[in-house]
Amino acid sequence: MTTILGISGSLRKLSFNTGLLRAAQEVAPEGVTLRIGSIAEVPLYNADDEAEHGAPPAVIALRQALEQADGLLLVSPEYNNGVPGVFKNAIDWIGSGKAAALFQGKPVAVIGASPGGFGTMLSQAHWLPVLRALGTRHWQEGRLLVSKAGDLYDDQGNLTDDETRRKLADFVAGFAASISRRDQDTRH
Repeated sequence: MTTILGISGSLRKLSFNTGLLRAAQEVAPEGVTLRIGSIAEVPLYNADDEAEHGAPPAVIALRQALEQADGLLLVSPEYNNGVPGVFKNAIDWIGSGKAAALFQGKPVAVIGASPGGFGTMLSQAHWLPVLRALGTRHWQEGRLLVSKAGDLYDDQGNLTDDETRRKLADFVAGFAASISRRDQDTRH
């Protein structure tokens, strides 16, 4: 059994990226569990607050979920040609202090959806230095850029386009298989 923690970088109720994450959970292959984490309650990072009060409950929950997961799927919107501030803030919180070790060697994949014509190409590229700094194992064998998302979702924010769901299923299966192969390699 492979467990993947999926996190959407959007706070919007009808977010294309949150819908993409739900769809990823639905199309995950047999033997793969995709658990959805939330950044909605993560406050702005402040090292002084952390030193005085420790990590807030939302951050502790995400850290525990990451620790229990075999891999991490970041479903990232693109704001102003880059990584959304709320998403980067949540990752900074999760990986602050000694918790940074949770990211070391963790397989990570990045996907995203956008109403524009280029998907989340720039946002995904902007995650690369962050993932390197955290010491993750960025999965680069697959790529999923969902463009013109407004045409692919229903009015409840659910991904309804069959072709995109098929590509998403292939992506999730490929990512999960790479995690499984890595786990087998480390056992031998």
